[in-house]
Amino acid sequence: MSKIAVVYWSGTGNTEAMANAVVEGAKEAGAEAELFTPGEFSGDKVSEFDAVAFGCPAMGAEELEDSEFEPVFADCEANLKDKKVALFGSYGWGDGEWMRTWEERTKNDGAVLVTESVIVNEAPDDDGVAACKALGAALN
Repeated sequence: MSKIAVVYWSGTGNTEAMANAVVEGAKEAGAEAELFTPGEFSGDKVSEFDAVAFGCPAMGAEELEDSEFEPVFADCEANLKDKKVALFGSYGWGDGEWMRTWEERTKNDGAVLVTESVIVNEAPDDDGVAACKALGAALN
């Protein structure tokens, strides 16, 4: 059974809803999945899991949330080489540039992106929830 961490930051609840769907999808696929906020996770914990899903909405000029999420993700980066990773998040404007930048950064860390990242505009609809569940299942 795969052990999966789902680490997310959410300001409005949209990315939190996505994170819950990722956990649900992972569990439905037979994995053990745990949900973490940035304050509950660190780079040291990465090795305890077979895979990690990171979720963060677009903030500012299409960038990761910089006071809580960014420092934790940066702390994890040194431990992502060859780790199965998936990314997700919501946005309210722009065209998804923050996710493309984040994907490239994660690949440069040596992580293995196991599936296409999931981005949704505002709150996830039924299709967005289904995509998040599939992302969780892909980590198994």
